Amino acid sequence: MSTQFTNPEKPTFVNVIAWMTLASGVVNLFWGLGLSLTGLLSIVGIICIPFMLLPTILGVFEIIYAAKLMSNPPQTTQPSTTIAILEIVSALVGNFFSVVVGILALVFYNDVSVRDYFSRLNGVAPLVPVAPAVPAPPVDPTPPPAEPPFPGDETPNS
Repeated sequence: MSTQFTNPEKPTFVNVIAWMTLASGVVNLFWGLGLSLTGLLSIVGIICIPFMLLPTILGVFEIIYAAKLMSNPPQTTQPSTTIAILEIVSALVGNFFSVVVGILALVFYNDVSVRDYFSRLNGVAPLVPVAPAVPAPPVDPTPPPAEPPFPGDETPNS
């Protein structure tokens, strides 16, 4: 008897995030290597090589994360806002392509279909917004006062 596991359908934004992250990873890889080789040619650059290697390291992490997003069957993974933020920070080394990719990735991570996909992929039930309950009017436990009889309804005392 075979059991069939159905993978959650991958939204378009997840594919877009994966391809953008892969492209940014390749760009960061070459950008970091270019900066490091340029730094080797100058005396001040030799001191700054550890900082110039940071885009290369980020590029490797981006390529690994993009491969996880593109894999079939999909691997359990969380939205990587850390990589997106580091892509934005890469503006410090002059890579503005990664800045655009990082901003778009953060925007796409906030999409409802993307959040639902990652929650289903990781086995967590998606959060469904619930309308606030309207409170019932308070109930007064004391009985209402008795109404006085009408003026013509009085019974005569004998």
